[in-house]
Amino acid sequence: MHASAEQVRPIRDRAAELFGGSSQVDEWEIAVLHRNHRSQQGACVRATWIEVDPAQMDRAIDVFRLSSLPAIEELEGFCSASLMVDRGSGRAVSSVTYDSHEAMERNRDQAGTVRAAGAQEAGANVLDVGEFELAVAHLRVPEMA
Repeated sequence: MHASAEQVRPIRDRAAELFGGSSQVDEWEIAVLHRNHRSQQGACVRATWIEVDPAQMDRAIDVFRLSSLPAIEELEGFCSASLMVDRGSGRAVSSVTYDSHEAMERNRDQAGTVRAAGAQEAGANVLDVGEFELAVAHLRVPEMA
């Protein structure tokens, strides 16, 4: 990743220019990655940003992996889930992909219940939740659940 940084910089800068913004590089660890099946056209993602005491990050990762993820897998339309963390800041983001926007809408209340229970168990503060259409899929990262 670091060896390719200079080669990627012009691509990143051009993308930022096309979108009318600027780029910022942050390095986050992929702590958990689990795929039930590949996503298809029309898939959607619910992302949740959290903050936890950096000293408690390992516990938060364990809560996601051992408690939240099994419950998330039961939600209608579940495709995959990941948890990326920045240990230094205590910030993390989970992304859960669903087969369709409709499935994501139908499980919104259940997902909220799972999120609240996981945050409480991990001692985490939920900063934001967003729902998006999936734009880039099929990243080549090994299973990590």
